[in-house]
Amino acid sequence: MRFPRSFVLATIAAGVALATPAFAGDFFFTTGNTDGLLGALSRSDSPGKVETETADDFFLTQTTIINGATIVGLVNAPLANITNVEVELYHVFPLDSVSPPSGRVLSRVNSPADVEIDSATRDGSAGTLRFAARQLSATFTAQNTVVNGINPNPSKTGGELATSGAEIEITIAFTKPILLPAGHYFFRPEVSVTGGDFLQLSAPRPIVAPGTPVVGDLQAWIRNARLTPDWVRIGTDVIGGAAPPTFNMTFSLAGDTIPGAGIPGDPSCHDDTISALARQFGGIRNAASVLGFSSVAALQESFGEFCNP
Repeated sequence: MRFPRSFVLATIAAGVALATPAFAGDFFFTTGNTDGLLGALSRSDSPGKVETETADDFFLTQTTIINGATIVGLVNAPLANITNVEVELYHVFPLDSVSPPSGRVLSRVNSPADVEIDSATRDGSAGTLRFAARQLSATFTAQNTVVNGINPNPSKTGGELATSGAEIEITIAFTKPILLPAGHYFFRPEVSVTGGDFLQLSAPRPIVAPGTPVVGDLQAWIRNARLTPDWVRIGTDVIGGAAPPTFNMTFSLAGDTIPGAGIPGDPSCHDDTISALARQFGGIRNAASVLGFSSVAALQESFGEFCNP
């Protein structure tokens, strides 16, 4: 289930106790409504559980501050058992990766990188994001799942059959907004659930309304701690078949574009960017407030990291 952009932004703001202006931006991307075809495991490392990461891609056409997100999935435990959410972003391979790769998987073309973009990681336990979960449906069935069958080549399992649980939406507010230049990225959320798991639900590929269609949309990838640093394609490599399916995952991102931002690594990047922010938002203090930063100093720190990667 997916909602209009205005509803999503208001929900993020209300659900995690942030002021609405922090999400009044002009950037919004969504893969649309879930299609229920797949649930892919997304969980952190914990006693008796192997970390498993599911990632899907998105594009930025210019420098963008991302300050909110939503994810939709299944849980097999009460909402109160959701203890943490972590978000990582990745470049597309071969950036941030060993190349050539290990050869343990069929392909790394168009996969997430080996390692995350460190400056873009946000974690509820570290106070860099807040989250709230709400139930969309008490019972929802994913027609196929990928939970344990995540292996090096040969990796095809056909999936692990259907499963049911509560369909939920988690709204996320980045208390330290994520700042990125134009580019192609992967979004990887991870959810910790006491006594259960979170399976992120798939969305149609190619993206259809009310999603945000993009040229060059890639299929979702997955890995666990045993496969790291490699990734496998959920549809092509894991489920397989004569005509392997491909999937998007159900998520959205919201924020603001900064058209006049400087170029990372350029000596004038910081000054150019601060000037652009002041012009765009009527002053640097107002920019910090509108964009969701806790202070002008926090904004300055983030743009310092942006300009000196």
